[in-house]
Amino acid sequence: MVEEQYIKVHEASALLDKVHNCSLCANLPFDPKPILQFNPEAKILIAGQAPGQITHHKGIPFDDPSGDRLRDWMGLSREEFYDDKKVAILPMAFCYPGTGKSGDLAPPAQCAAEWRASLLSVLPNVRLTLVIGQYAIAWHLKEEASSTLTETVKQWRTGWPTRLVMPHPSPRNNRWLKNNSWFALEVLPELKKQVKLLL
Repeated sequence: MVEEQYIKVHEASALLDKVHNCSLCANLPFDPKPILQFNPEAKILIAGQAPGQITHHKGIPFDDPSGDRLRDWMGLSREEFYDDKKVAILPMAFCYPGTGKSGDLAPPAQCAAEWRASLLSVLPNVRLTLVIGQYAIAWHLKEEASSTLTETVKQWRTGWPTRLVMPHPSPRNNRWLKNNSWFALEVLPELKKQVKLLL
Protein backbone atom coordinates (compact mmCIF):
# COMPACT_ATOMS: atom_id res chain seq x y z
CA MET A 1 0.00 0.00 0.00
CA VAL A 2 2.83 2.41 0.90
CA GLU A 3 4.67 1.47 -2.32
CA GLU A 4 1.48 2.05 -4.33
CA GLN A 5 1.06 5.46 -2.73
CA TYR A 6 4.67 6.36 -3.51
CA ILE A 7 4.19 5.42 -7.16
CA LYS A 8 1.05 7.60 -7.31
CA VAL A 9 2.84 10.61 -5.82
CA HIS A 10 5.81 10.15 -8.17
CA GLU A 11 3.49 9.83 -11.16
CA ALA A 12 1.59 12.97 -10.12
CA SER A 13 4.81 14.95 -9.67
CA ALA A 14 6.13 13.95 -13.09
CA LEU A 15 2.80 14.82 -14.71
CA LEU A 16 2.68 18.19 -12.98
CA ASP A 17 6.17 19.01 -14.27
CA LYS A 18 4.96 18.31 -17.79
CA VAL A 19 1.91 20.54 -17.30
CA HIS A 20 4.02 23.42 -16.03
CA ASN A 21 6.20 23.14 -19.13
CA CYS A 22 3.27 22.87 -21.53
CA SER A 23 3.27 25.16 -24.56
CA LEU A 24 0.21 23.82 -26.40
CA CYS A 25 -1.35 27.29 -26.37
CA ALA A 26 1.65 29.28 -27.56
CA ASN A 27 -0.72 31.20 -29.85
CA LEU A 28 -2.50 32.91 -26.92
CA PRO A 29 -2.14 36.69 -26.31
CA PHE A 30 0.30 36.03 -23.44
CA ASP A 31 3.02 33.41 -23.11
CA PRO A 32 1.76 30.08 -21.72
CA LYS A 33 1.58 30.16 -17.93
CA PRO A 34 -0.27 27.09 -16.59
CA ILE A 35 -2.01 27.93 -13.31
CA LEU A 36 -3.47 25.17 -11.16
CA GLN A 37 -3.33 23.81 -7.62
CA PHE A 38 -2.61 20.12 -7.40
CA ASN A 39 -1.69 17.44 -4.91
CA PRO A 40 -2.73 13.75 -5.02
CA GLU A 41 -3.83 14.02 -1.37
CA ALA A 42 -6.55 16.61 -2.13
CA LYS A 43 -10.06 15.78 -0.93
CA ILE A 44 -11.94 18.47 -2.86
CA LEU A 45 -11.60 19.33 -6.54
CA ILE A 46 -12.63 22.68 -7.99
CA ALA A 47 -13.28 22.27 -11.71
CA GLY A 48 -13.47 25.77 -13.15
CA GLN A 49 -13.13 27.45 -16.53
CA ALA A 50 -9.75 29.12 -17.20
CA PRO A 51 -7.61 31.73 -15.47
CA GLY A 52 -8.61 35.35 -16.07
CA GLN A 53 -6.18 38.15 -16.75
CA ILE A 54 -5.78 39.04 -13.05
CA THR A 55 -5.02 35.41 -12.23
CA HIS A 56 -2.54 35.24 -15.12
CA HIS A 57 -0.56 38.14 -13.69
CA LYS A 58 -0.78 37.01 -10.04
CA GLY A 59 -0.23 33.33 -10.74
CA ILE A 60 -2.70 32.39 -7.98
CA PRO A 61 -6.12 30.90 -8.80
CA PHE A 62 -9.18 32.62 -7.34
CA ASP A 63 -7.18 35.40 -5.69
CA ASP A 64 -9.92 37.93 -6.50
CA PRO A 65 -13.54 38.77 -5.51
CA SER A 66 -14.74 35.52 -7.12
CA GLY A 67 -12.37 33.59 -4.87
CA ASP A 68 -13.52 35.51 -1.79
CA ARG A 69 -17.09 34.50 -2.54
CA LEU A 70 -16.16 30.88 -3.33
CA ARG A 71 -14.26 30.56 -0.04
CA ASP A 72 -17.28 31.96 1.77
CA TRP A 73 -19.57 29.49 0.01
CA MET A 74 -17.29 26.64 1.08
CA GLY A 75 -16.72 27.95 4.61
CA LEU A 76 -12.94 27.94 4.16
CA SER A 77 -10.22 30.37 5.18
CA ARG A 78 -7.60 31.42 2.62
CA GLU A 79 -5.09 29.17 4.37
CA GLU A 80 -7.37 26.14 4.07
CA PHE A 81 -8.37 26.95 0.50
CA TYR A 82 -4.76 27.24 -0.68
CA ASP A 83 -3.66 24.04 1.08
CA ASP A 84 -3.15 21.77 -1.93
CA LYS A 85 -3.48 18.69 0.27
CA LYS A 86 -7.07 19.74 0.90
CA VAL A 87 -8.18 21.48 -2.30
CA ALA A 88 -7.16 20.85 -5.91
CA ILE A 89 -7.97 23.52 -8.49
CA LEU A 90 -8.04 22.26 -12.07
CA PRO A 91 -9.67 24.63 -14.57
CA MET A 92 -10.66 23.35 -17.99
CA ALA A 93 -7.69 25.25 -19.39
CA PHE A 94 -4.65 26.24 -17.37
CA CYS A 95 -3.66 29.41 -19.23
CA TYR A 96 -5.45 32.72 -19.76
CA PRO A 97 -7.18 32.44 -23.17
CA GLY A 98 -7.51 36.18 -23.84
CA THR A 99 -10.52 38.49 -24.07
CA GLY A 100 -13.23 38.65 -26.72
CA LYS A 101 -16.15 41.00 -27.35
CA SER A 102 -18.21 39.72 -24.43
CA GLY A 103 -15.55 38.75 -21.88
CA ASP A 104 -12.84 36.14 -21.64
CA LEU A 105 -12.58 33.69 -24.50
CA ALA A 106 -13.52 30.03 -24.09
CA PRO A 107 -10.96 27.67 -22.57
CA PRO A 108 -8.98 26.11 -25.45
CA ALA A 109 -10.28 22.56 -25.82
CA GLN A 110 -6.85 21.05 -26.45
CA CYS A 111 -5.84 21.68 -22.84
CA ALA A 112 -8.50 19.39 -21.37
CA ALA A 113 -7.97 16.87 -24.16
CA GLU A 114 -4.26 16.69 -23.38
CA TRP A 115 -4.20 16.78 -19.58
CA ARG A 116 -7.53 16.41 -17.80
CA ALA A 117 -8.06 12.65 -17.71
CA SER A 118 -4.44 12.01 -16.71
CA LEU A 119 -4.52 14.54 -13.87
CA LEU A 120 -7.84 13.28 -12.54
CA SER A 121 -6.48 9.72 -12.54
CA VAL A 122 -3.85 10.71 -9.96
CA LEU A 123 -6.36 12.37 -7.61
CA PRO A 124 -7.58 9.21 -5.86
CA ASN A 125 -8.69 10.94 -2.66
CA VAL A 126 -11.16 13.45 -4.11
CA ARG A 127 -14.55 13.04 -2.46
CA LEU A 128 -16.26 16.19 -3.72
CA THR A 129 -15.98 17.93 -7.09
CA LEU A 130 -17.31 21.47 -7.50
CA VAL A 131 -18.19 21.97 -11.17
CA ILE A 132 -18.19 25.66 -12.11
CA GLY A 133 -19.18 27.08 -15.50
CA GLN A 134 -20.56 25.74 -18.77
CA TYR A 135 -17.33 24.20 -20.09
CA ALA A 136 -16.66 22.31 -16.86
CA ILE A 137 -20.31 21.23 -16.79
CA ALA A 138 -20.12 19.94 -20.37
CA TRP A 139 -16.97 17.91 -19.60
CA HIS A 140 -17.95 16.52 -16.20
CA LEU A 141 -21.69 15.97 -16.69
CA LYS A 142 -21.91 15.35 -20.44
CA GLU A 143 -25.48 14.22 -21.24
CA GLU A 144 -26.60 14.65 -17.61
CA ALA A 145 -26.53 18.43 -17.97
CA SER A 146 -29.79 20.30 -18.58
CA SER A 147 -30.17 22.92 -21.30
CA THR A 148 -29.55 25.83 -18.89
CA LEU A 149 -27.22 26.46 -15.98
CA THR A 150 -30.16 27.23 -13.69
CA GLU A 151 -31.88 23.93 -14.41
CA THR A 152 -28.63 22.00 -14.00
CA VAL A 153 -27.90 23.67 -10.65
CA LYS A 154 -31.48 23.02 -9.51
CA GLN A 155 -30.81 19.31 -9.95
CA TRP A 156 -27.83 19.54 -7.60
CA ARG A 157 -28.94 16.56 -5.52
CA THR A 158 -28.40 14.26 -8.52
CA GLY A 159 -24.65 14.12 -7.98
CA TRP A 160 -24.60 14.99 -4.28
CA PRO A 161 -22.57 14.51 -2.09
CA THR A 162 -19.69 13.72 -4.46
CA ARG A 163 -20.41 16.39 -7.09
CA LEU A 164 -21.98 19.83 -7.04
CA VAL A 165 -22.71 22.03 -10.05
CA MET A 166 -22.47 25.71 -9.16
CA PRO A 167 -22.85 29.11 -10.77
CA HIS A 168 -19.58 31.00 -11.11
CA PRO A 169 -18.93 33.03 -7.93
CA SER A 170 -18.09 36.10 -10.04
CA PRO A 171 -19.73 39.42 -9.12
CA ARG A 172 -21.13 39.28 -12.67
CA ASN A 173 -23.54 36.65 -11.35
CA ASN A 174 -25.03 38.86 -8.61
CA ARG A 175 -28.31 39.10 -10.53
CA TRP A 176 -28.51 35.30 -10.92
CA LEU A 177 -27.88 34.85 -7.21
CA LYS A 178 -30.54 37.42 -6.37
CA ASN A 179 -33.07 35.77 -8.68
CA ASN A 180 -32.22 32.30 -7.37
CA SER A 181 -32.10 32.86 -3.62
CA TRP A 182 -32.82 29.15 -3.09
CA PHE A 183 -29.16 28.48 -3.95
CA ALA A 184 -27.89 30.31 -0.85
CA LEU A 185 -30.70 29.02 1.34
CA GLU A 186 -30.79 25.40 0.23
CA VAL A 187 -27.45 24.48 -1.32
CA LEU A 188 -24.75 26.45 0.49
CA PRO A 189 -25.48 25.16 4.01
CA GLU A 190 -25.16 21.60 2.68
CA LEU A 191 -21.94 22.49 0.88
CA LYS A 192 -20.40 23.98 4.03
CA LYS A 193 -21.35 20.90 6.05
CA GLN A 194 -19.87 18.52 3.49
CA VAL A 195 -16.64 20.51 3.18
CA LYS A 196 -16.24 20.53 6.97
CA LEU A 197 -16.89 16.79 7.08
CA LEU A 198 -14.27 16.07 4.42
CA LEU A 199 -11.54 18.33 5.76
